[in-house]
Amino acid sequence: MTGSERLSIDGVGIELRRIGAAAGAHGPAPTLVFLHDGLGSVSTWRDFPDLLAAAAGLPGLIYSRPGYGRSDPVTLPRPLSYMHDEARGLLPALLEAEGIDDAILIGHSDGASIALIYAATEHGAAMEHGQGRVRGLGLLAPHVFCEPRSVAAIEEARETFLHGDLRRRLAKHHDHVEVAFSGWNGAWLDPGFAAWNLEELLPQVRAPMLLIQSEDDPFGTLRQLEAIAAGAGGRVDRLILRDCGHSPQRDRPRLTLAALLGLITAVTDEATSE
Repeated sequence: MTGSERLSIDGVGIELRRIGAAAGAHGPAPTLVFLHDGLGSVSTWRDFPDLLAAAAGLPGLIYSRPGYGRSDPVTLPRPLSYMHDEARGLLPALLEAEGIDDAILIGHSDGASIALIYAATEHGAAMEHGQGRVRGLGLLAPHVFCEPRSVAAIEEARETFLHGDLRRRLAKHHDHVEVAFSGWNGAWLDPGFAAWNLEELLPQVRAPMLLIQSEDDPFGTLRQLEAIAAGAGGRVDRLILRDCGHSPQRDRPRLTLAALLGLITAVTDEATSE
């Protein structure tokens, strides 16, 4: 695997890792852009992005959002709009800086929600005849509203962070581990976050989507996938996994990689045939 680098976006230091050739080197081919979960970073993806990019024959970009990994910290508490802020601020700025105008977004958990929000914006929306930056979305354990199951799992994570070994495990991946954990945990456990909901944005998401989730996901029920499929403005395929937790790419990597490769092949073939 290649090592991570740092890039300044609007004065904020961002950790990123590039896979393969630079954007545009493959001609009209898209770049796979990986968006981590609420406790993730560049390093928590492990080698999954490399395996997927190699199988697809495409370049990739992984980055740590501010407050995560080796990126600059943020001020706490995070606003309850933090996922909207990322999708409408840092993500488009990063894609501009990297020269990526054709992307397939691979998002996990919070990263999947950020990908959805971005794909619904004018900057990211897939318009007719392939126009728009987002060609497709591979969403792992996405969430579009807050559920009691989510809150219970996040409360349990807080106890493990305070009294168990979660802090130690996260410290391997984050320079500012308190910021990484408390920013995410504090927002989701804020009473006001119960009203958080992305369903009204879904009709604006026209890019083809693949949704992957475990039926045993402790952080959300399959109602999340049902809501996305019912509301999305484009084609939606689903893969429901068994014997899997909240991270399909880690718990069921072969199935997850094969399914994502199917999405990538489909959306690139569609663009070629237009």
